Amino acid sequence: MENLNQNETTSQTQSAQILKALLNGERLTQLEAYTRFNCTRLGARIYDIKNMKYTILDRWVVVPSGKRVKEYRLAV
Repeated sequence: MENLNQNETTSQTQSAQILKALLNGERLTQLEAYTRFNCTRLGARIYDIKNMKYTILDRWVVVPSGKRVKEYRLAV
């Protein structure tokens, strides 16, 4: 019997969804990732995607609340 870790399966699904959005030219912040993909650890998913040999660029942006957050995009 195979021992499946539900967290690992969820992480892989989230990484796939995030990668698809990035490949479509989208830019993502933590709040967008949480809202769209129920992802609370965008930094970890970006790390996973980088390990798949994709180049991800990030920059600080100011959101309407005035807070600075990281925004991620795929390098073209």
